[in-house]
Amino acid sequence: MTKHKVGRFFLATCVGSLFMVILYFQNITRPAVEQPGGKGIGPGKTRRSPLQTLYNEDQLDMSAVQGSLRGRRELLEEACLTHTRKRRVLTPDDLRHLIVDDKHGLLYCYVPKVACTNWKRVLMVLTGDGRYREPLAIPANEAHVAGNLRTLSEYSTGEINHRLRRYLKFLFVREPFERLVSAYRNKFTRSYNTAFHKRYGTKIIRRHRPHPEPEALEQGNDVSFQEFVQYLVDPRTQREEPFNEHWERIHSLCHPCLIHYDVVGKYETLEQDSRSVLRLAGADGEVHFPTSGKSTRTNGNMAAQFFHNISPFYQKKLYNLYRMDFLLFNYSNPEYLRFR
Repeated sequence: MTKHKVGRFFLATCVGSLFMVILYFQNITRPAVEQPGGKGIGPGKTRRSPLQTLYNEDQLDMSAVQGSLRGRRELLEEACLTHTRKRRVLTPDDLRHLIVDDKHGLLYCYVPKVACTNWKRVLMVLTGDGRYREPLAIPANEAHVAGNLRTLSEYSTGEINHRLRRYLKFLFVREPFERLVSAYRNKFTRSYNTAFHKRYGTKIIRRHRPHPEPEALEQGNDVSFQEFVQYLVDPRTQREEPFNEHWERIHSLCHPCLIHYDVVGKYETLEQDSRSVLRLAGADGEVHFPTSGKSTRTNGNMAAQFFHNISPFYQKKLYNLYRMDFLLFNYSNPEYLRFR
């Protein structure tokens, strides 16, 4: 059989509550044709897994889209080798953001503020056995209900290893500061997000606003972007608890230097990259990725406006906090930054 380099994958054994993870490169023979759940399709059936389709196309398809996806994988690989020195043990908690579609052989690492609501809707259609037919008919809050979709952390060690080796692993990324501004706008400037105002806004105001009004301390609903930035770079913040997933760094949510992602989609080419994933999964006839009708989507110009009143000192500290996301996913430093 022809040999293909599939890249890094996990060999894990359970030690206590931790997975001992060994990462290495190995040339392996083309995976046996099998159902995503692990059982062979049987004689006469020729269905390929998404992973097989992707790496076969790498050899045959020289289209711009396929070349772009391959280039992102290679850039991520190089960045990991260049900028990470220390390997660590991966825990089951690290797999909580990896959603599993056993029917189509997919592992999706969801990143808040990078179209994850629509991707969860799509996966609910794909895994719902007919319960759902149209992604946008699924309410946004229902897409985020725990239990509607399974995550990799719910499986046994052997099942985890099988899926990491055999399934197509993908994530979608976004320019880090545009994602951060989007998270701020959604969680701190919308009147309906009272849970975030109480949980985070009151703490931010108490620590980072001189002489706050009693109402602000109680409601937490008028946090400025400058106060939000101060909260993020304050060493006490992460000492006390992990970042909320909406502003946690992508590399901390999805661990792209420990898990070999086959497709790195980008928010900037969301519809094109989503079509590619669904085509690889053989699901493009079952569901279409919803197009966005938003006219106020956070972009570079909007992010520049928010950063205008952030001092170079805090811009530098914030950049250092999100530096790995810039490097790993090949995003340039924004031109509006003034700390150079």
